[in-house]
Amino acid sequence: MSLTNTQYEAILHEYEQKQIKQRHDLAEKLQYVYLHADGYQKLDQETASLSTSFTRRLIDGDEAARTELSASLKKISREKALLLQKNGLPPDYLQPQYECPDCQDTGYAGSVKCHCFEQREISLLYSQSHIKDVLERENFSSLSYQYFQGPDLVNYQKTVQICRQFVETFDSTCRNLLFTGTVGTGKTFLCNCIAKDLIDSSHSVIYFSSIALFDTLSKNVFDKNKEGLYSLYNDLYNCDLVIIDDLGTELSNSFVSSYFFAFLNERQLRGKSTIITTNLNLREIEERYSDRTCSRIISHFDVLLLSGKDIRIHQKT
Repeated sequence: MSLTNTQYEAILHEYEQKQIKQRHDLAEKLQYVYLHADGYQKLDQETASLSTSFTRRLIDGDEAARTELSASLKKISREKALLLQKNGLPPDYLQPQYECPDCQDTGYAGSVKCHCFEQREISLLYSQSHIKDVLERENFSSLSYQYFQGPDLVNYQKTVQICRQFVETFDSTCRNLLFTGTVGTGKTFLCNCIAKDLIDSSHSVIYFSSIALFDTLSKNVFDKNKEGLYSLYNDLYNCDLVIIDDLGTELSNSFVSSYFFAFLNERQLRGKSTIITTNLNLREIEERYSDRTCSRIISHFDVLLLSGKDIRIHQKT
């Protein structure tokens, strides 16, 4: 699981709050029973007294005390149940009502993360990715080949297979993908397919349009927002996968070229995967961002060229 320490601690805090609420609710219920079920508090006191006295006997080696204690506690338990019933309360009224009975709202079943904890992590990762709603529509389950024909279809099928392999080997191999090609050939859709599968397997994914990424960067740099810039860098450099969509649509200047190269370099040094979509070809990338940036992409990215007619136009017509 690739959450930051802050995110992990935030989830643990949620579980702590659940446990505090459980204890508070139980204390209120017990007080209600003491006030309305005459004799219940006395039975509780008898239970404590019995446990103390029988413990002394067990320490002294009196094995019969164990059987006697069990029988006495069962008798008191039946009397308590009758008192609750007499006052119109269910037998489990004083039992904790856990949101997740499997881990009793601790987040862990023994030393293993509970399924509810893992689901909370995934929900947080979806929220972080910025594309939760899109991924519900665009994923491998909804993928279709109906808009491709001939060589374009063969090429698209091969690209889909590469995308599936990217997901399957994600934990063992650091790979980067560059989707290039004309408008509407499925580049962003395939990114979303990958993102959906990785988030569902508890990997952190962040999506940025190229415009949003460099606008956010420049705003934090020129406003000298050190805290915001640190947080952004922390996300960009440490999350499992960063997706930059529509590279080349942002304003072209030396700031963008410099930070784009730094981003690619740092992700590669940390062994983190990156996916980029663009309508630019490699020559245009070299002209726009510099030869060293293009060289970095050629050396470390699988370049996937998608071809065909604009799918969005097909869908509308």
